[in-house]
Amino acid sequence: MRAEVVRGTKPGPVVWISSSVHGDELNGVEITRQVFRKLKPENLVGTIIIVPVVNVFGFNQEMRYLPDRRDLNRSFPGSKRGSMAARLANTFMTEVVKKCDLGIDLHTAAKGRYNLPQLRGDISDPFMTELARAFAAPIFIHGKPPTRSLRRAANDLGIPVVLYEAGEADRLDMTSIEIGKIGILRVLRSLKMLTRAPVSTTEELLISNSTKWVRAKRSGLLRLDVSTGDFVQKKQKIGVIGDAYGDRIYRVEAPISGLIISHATKPLLNQGDPIIHIATLDRPE
Repeated sequence: MRAEVVRGTKPGPVVWISSSVHGDELNGVEITRQVFRKLKPENLVGTIIIVPVVNVFGFNQEMRYLPDRRDLNRSFPGSKRGSMAARLANTFMTEVVKKCDLGIDLHTAAKGRYNLPQLRGDISDPFMTELARAFAAPIFIHGKPPTRSLRRAANDLGIPVVLYEAGEADRLDMTSIEIGKIGILRVLRSLKMLTRAPVSTTEELLISNSTKWVRAKRSGLLRLDVSTGDFVQKKQKIGVIGDAYGDRIYRVEAPISGLIISHATKPLLNQGDPIIHIATLDRPE
C-alpha cells in the first residue's frame, strides 16, 4: 500500500482519498491519478493523502477480496495480530485514517452490476449535507455505514467519510471518473483547501432515504427494458426472464417507484440474483 502526500504551503485540513479497498474496483484508481495531477502545493491549503490502491493484494490478482477470501471492507478497524485483512485494515487506520480530518473513499459496483454515480452517507449530519452539495453527484443515498466497514470505523473515531460509488468492477468508465474527479475538487474547494476548482452549478440535492433490490424470482435469460439512471413507476414492466428458446417468459415489474441506481450487466440469472436497485426519492434539500 503506497500513499502520495501533497502538503500545501499553508496549514489546513488533512484529507485522505482512497480507492480499491476492493481490488477489482478500478475507476477510483484513475480518479485519484487525475486528482493528484491537479494538486499543486502552492495552490493548496492543508494536506491531501492519496492511496490509489488500498487492497494491493487483491488488485494484483484482479480479485475483489484478499487472497484469504476476506472482504477488507468488512475487516475494519482491524488488529495487529489478526488475519491478513485485519492487519491491512489496522495499518490503513493507523497510518492514514487517524491522521486525517476527512476521508473520501471511492468504490464501484460488484462484478456483474453497474452503479449510477452516487454518494452515500448520513444526511442528518449538516457537514455531510454541505459536502454532498459540493460534490454534486446525481443522487445521495442516506444510510448508516455497514458494520466493520472503513466508513463505520472512521465514523466511530469522529472522522466523516464521503463514499462515492460509480461504474462497475474491472472497467474504467469515463463518465463515472469525470464526475468523481470534479466532485472531489469541488469538495476540496468547499473546504477552502483549493481556490482553483470547479464550482457546483446547482443547489439542489437529490436524496433517497431507502432503496430496494428487485431480484429474479426464477432462473433464465434476462432482457431488460430499463437501465441505470431511468425513473420507473410502481408495477412498470422493467424486463422479462425467459429460457434459451424464448419460452416460459416471466414478466418483471418494479415493486416501487423511484430512480434506478444499479442494474445487472449479466443476462444469465439464477433465482434470487439482483436485477435492478431502485432508490425512492425524497424532496430536494
